[in-house]
Amino acid sequence: MGQYGHTLDDKGRLTIPARFREALGDRFVVTVGLDGCLAGYAASEWERLTDRLKDLPMTNRDARAFIRLLLAGATEVELDKQGRILIPPRLRQEAGIASDALLVGVGSRLEIWAADRWNAYQESVHDSFEQTAEKLVDFSL
Repeated sequence: MGQYGHTLDDKGRLTIPARFREALGDRFVVTVGLDGCLAGYAASEWERLTDRLKDLPMTNRDARAFIRLLLAGATEVELDKQGRILIPPRLRQEAGIASDALLVGVGSRLEIWAADRWNAYQESVHDSFEQTAEKLVDFSL
């Protein structure tokens, strides 16, 4: 959980905060995410996700498209000695990340956002936060 701002270096490397490195491990998967970000998964979470994808019906056009885009965009990354990963150019382009990035912990995954996209996204959902919570979450104990 949490969010951290970092800047990509000129080679496309991004520093992963120590808190996220502990959860993700030295090698993890980065792929296209939803809403215009990238998503990072620890190896065990990636395996669980791909196992669930196997249950989707291949006769369903939406399922095929989702699986193709998610898996085609996936790449395994490895932390260097400075705690950085290299984000491939195609993924940086997909997420609109040129320089400033926000790393957001979202449960079992890490999201990597272009800073401007993250700010726009937050503005677009902020006003409906309470109404969405009422629909989705039961806070009673």
